[in-house]
Amino acid sequence: MESSGQTAAHRSLPVRPGSALPGDTMALTRLERLQLWLFKAVMDALFVLFRLFSPRTPWSTKKLPPVRSALLEVSATQLGQKIRRREVSSVEVVQAYIDRIQEVNPFLNAVVKDRFAAALQEAAQVDKLIEEETGGEEVLEDRLPLLGVPLSVKESFALQGMPNTTGVVSRRRVVSIVDAPPVALLKRAGAIPLGVTNTSELCMWCESHNHLRGITNNPYDLGRIPGGSSGGEGSILGAAGAVIGIGSDIGGSIRMPCFFNGIFGHKTTPGVVSPENQYPPFSGRHGEYVSTGPMCRYAEDLLPMLKIMAGPNAHKLSLNTKVDLKKLRFFTIPHDGGSALTYPVSEELLDIQRKVVERLEADFGVKVEEVHFPELRYGFQIWDTYMALPDQQGKRPVPFAELMGEPGRPVWPMWELLKWIMGKSEHTMAAIALALLEMTRVSKPSPFFIEQKENLQRKVDELLGTDGVFLYPPHPRVAPRHHHPLFRPFDFAYTGVINILGLPVTQCPLGLGEEGLPLGVQVVGGKLQDHLTLAVALHLEKAFGGWREPGAE
Repeated sequence: MESSGQTAAHRSLPVRPGSALPGDTMALTRLERLQLWLFKAVMDALFVLFRLFSPRTPWSTKKLPPVRSALLEVSATQLGQKIRRREVSSVEVVQAYIDRIQEVNPFLNAVVKDRFAAALQEAAQVDKLIEEETGGEEVLEDRLPLLGVPLSVKESFALQGMPNTTGVVSRRRVVSIVDAPPVALLKRAGAIPLGVTNTSELCMWCESHNHLRGITNNPYDLGRIPGGSSGGEGSILGAAGAVIGIGSDIGGSIRMPCFFNGIFGHKTTPGVVSPENQYPPFSGRHGEYVSTGPMCRYAEDLLPMLKIMAGPNAHKLSLNTKVDLKKLRFFTIPHDGGSALTYPVSEELLDIQRKVVERLEADFGVKVEEVHFPELRYGFQIWDTYMALPDQQGKRPVPFAELMGEPGRPVWPMWELLKWIMGKSEHTMAAIALALLEMTRVSKPSPFFIEQKENLQRKVDELLGTDGVFLYPPHPRVAPRHHHPLFRPFDFAYTGVINILGLPVTQCPLGLGEEGLPLGVQVVGGKLQDHLTLAVALHLEKAFGGWREPGAE
């Protein structure tokens, strides 16, 4: 007898890249086809303008200095243990990371504001607390599992005493007076924040670039992007300037930076980790799609971090349940079926995903079934349609042009474009382009894209159940060169569509490719089945080596 997952898989039609689906022409109305054409035409025009008027920056060919301290190559879990056992002091660990940040940040521009002096004071207090503790290591581990361990924080999260600008020039003087809930929980568990890291402007682009903090570089190639919007986190973690960090994800903002920088990250099932006290605040139905989660270099840190960050909701995720990987059902989806808006997946990413399939089959004696969902071809349109939907009270999301202008009046996108051409705009081309694209959006959502999402949701939920995971590329290509995403702005659909489906995802590094850039894969589970994807991540780290120091062969 077939399981519901197998039935769903068999109902899903294989799709060749570039092929048309039956009824496509009839399904899209003339207005929707015109909107699609207009999207592409606007972006093409913006790309031409960008190439004509953007400054020509000669990207450095320099490499990062090698990691010299052994403390930088130990997981947060193990560092916490060593600190509790007095094998190393918290001051030593924090100082080692401060030294590394000071060494690599001039190359990366990842950490935009530090709190090194305060961090060292807090580390000294930790060492004093451990010296005076009479209850033993077990008591400290239970109460303060991250005691004395350094932490980096995405700048969009409120961290008391630190800026909270998300790269908006008009917010340059904004300083947080509280901690965002997951930050507070990590601090309460003993973690010591070292500073805040760069984002894309208003956290809505896949490159961490803004006119307040500048542009952040990829540690594996300084001429390439670290992703966004959690790109500063990804960059400093990939460079061994941090061991654990915190990110948020509404379209891939944890997973793309983790992929491009060769680290682990987890997009939690929505509604588990609090999204409060982040900027920009969420509106419309964005709260249904956004996730806050851990980012780190070592897979064993994902689960304990998530337990802490989830706080009172941790019980929803069965994180204490032991996972037998031999009993899971595995699936692989090699590409989106040939969307007109995304690049074809590169051969090296297709190849590494095939190797993951082969390894899982060899290690666990399972059959990894390849499935195809035609609806994935509309990944971007599904994401865009649902991001624009009103909330239950009928209130639509705050327009991006309004966020760009706060605390003043909304910006006029065409005027900002003219100012950008003259070098006078305070906003990036990516932000201006998004505001312009919002102007092309029709007020009524497309019934076709609503139907595509509903069909995809039903099929995927049936496929995964409570014991299934699937592999999916995190992006069509490895880390692009700076600004190149402007030429293919919809490639994030590979991550964005998963947000709309509300599924947990663990992004896993899989070594380095032919250009010395990180490879990786998304491991996707059913709703609230985060523990399954985290268990798979631990195995893939052992099988493929996990994080590699930038420059490693």
